Parts: sequence; C-alpha cells; structure tokens
Amino acid sequence: MTQQQRWTAEQIPDQSGRTFLVTGASSGLGLATTRELARAGGHVILAVRDEAKGRRAVATLAAEQPDARLDTRLDVRRLDLADLDSIRDFAAQLHTERGRLDVLINNAGVMALPRTLSPQGHELQFATNHLGHFALTGLLLDLLAAGRDPRVVTISSVNHRQAALRFDDLDGERHYKPMAAYNQSKLANAVFGQELHRRLTPAASPVRSVLAHPGYTASNLQLNGPTGPWRVLLGRIGNPLLAQRPERGALPQLYAATEPGVLGGEFIGPDGPAELRGAPTRVRLAPAAADAENGRRLWEISERRTEVRYGFPTPV
Repeated sequence: MTQQQRWTAEQIPDQSGRTFLVTGASSGLGLATTRELARAGGHVILAVRDEAKGRRAVATLAAEQPDARLDTRLDVRRLDLADLDSIRDFAAQLHTERGRLDVLINNAGVMALPRTLSPQGHELQFATNHLGHFALTGLLLDLLAAGRDPRVVTISSVNHRQAALRFDDLDGERHYKPMAAYNQSKLANAVFGQELHRRLTPAASPVRSVLAHPGYTASNLQLNGPTGPWRVLLGRIGNPLLAQRPERGALPQLYAATEPGVLGGEFIGPDGPAELRGAPTRVRLAPAAADAENGRRLWEISERRTEVRYGFPTPV
C-alpha cells in the first residue's frame, strides 16, 4: 500500500445490523476494537472475565460519544476462557438469546505467567489463549454459519515465529518458561486459525477463518501479566519506547473483521519493519503455523482436551 492507501478505522464499512463478539473487550486491543465496531454501527457483545470492569468500559465508550448512544449497542457478558465450564455456560446462554452471530473475534489473552493450571488442569496460557478460543469457536459455529458475512478472527502474535509446539509437553510439566509458553500459545492460535480455514473450505461453510496480529502494542497484557524481569522489559521499557497505542494495534483485527475483500486463511498484520507497527496488510505465517500436520495434531489434542468436536472430516 502507498501512504495514501494505508487503511484506517475511518474506512470500516457501515456495520449496522451486524453482531460481533469480542473476547477480552474491557481493555487494550479488545476495548479499542469494540469502540470502532460500535462507532461503525455494529452491536458488540463484550465477553469479559470481570463484569464490573466491562460495565465501566461501556460507560467510558458511551461518554465519549453521548449523541451516538453507543451503550445501546454494547452488551457485557461474563466469560472465563480458562474455564471450559464457563465457556459452555456462556455459549448455551447465547444460543437461547440469539439465532445468529456475524463475527467472533478471539482477542483475549494472558502473557508470561508463572506456571499455573486451569480449572480443568491445563497450563493456564495454553488453556486461555488457545483451548478456550478453540472451544468457544466450536460451540458458536452454528450461530456464525447463520450470520451475515460470518468470520472468525483469531489473534496471534509476531512471537508465533519464535515458537514450537511441544506436543509431548504442552502443559510445561517437564520444562516451563513463562515467555516460551506464551509464544507457544500464540503459535497455537495461528495453527488453529489456519486449520479451521482448512476444514471450513471443503465443508462449504460460509464462515471465514482469518488471522491477525497487532505488532508491538502497549496494553495491560504486558503490565499485568508478566512477572520479574519480563514485566520490566516489556511493560516499563518496551512499551514507552517501541509500542504503538491500542487504537493502532487493533487495526489489523478490525480490518480482518470488516474489510469486504478479506479471504479465509489470510493473516493480517502491521506493514512496518518487523511487523511491529504500522497499517494493516497481508503478512506471512511461520512455516510451523502453516504446516498441515501441526494443524491436524493440535486439532485432535484440542478436541480431546475440550471435549468440543466440530464435526468436520479431517482434511486430506
């Protein structure tokens, strides 16, 4: 893209009549994404772990544009992506209230935590960032299939290129480093998004699976997640010097969710050096993320761990 052609949030088409679900919507990238979708006329369900924080976020957005009555287009729901029971309850409630969902944005995440287990016994970063979104997507896929221009947008990271899937030790029982576990979860996001596309296509599903990453963006992820030296390096030093604001970092996922020309299987990221900042553009997946065998293995493991099955045949 030339400088004049670089995509901004002002180019989001009218989203009136469309319903979006954004996980982790009460701060950072999720809040910036919610703001722009609502501003464009969309109805946004904010799926958040802390409902009070979600309601404060809605009040903030509504106060920014009182004449637009954004609060009428924003709906806060509790969802703990680390807990598969919470995900099932959330999906069941949504099914009782809605006949369709147009876009699911798998945005929420945790970063570089000390080794902790989810309620079902999975390493918390892998459980929250990947397994939770795998389960949520599968449980809502029928609502998405009934949507208008339906999409699943899964947020990975430039860090997925530094990772490997340790299939023999996904929970870090034998070897655990907080940042390596985060990178693995972001690779899992990328593998999942690509494998979902690979399985949706032969099923002739109307749903598109698209991947996005925000580059290096200042958010609570770096400030509230990492401990020890990672907190200093990422939050106190890296953010002020290198990071872009969430409003900029959210552009790739907004593009993936709303731009008419986006295709299933595409990966959207910043166009700047090392993809750390810039306007949305199509970027390349790491070979490990595009690898079909990695996709098959991760899919089978994810189905066993979540007990959520999509019903797709295994791609040839």
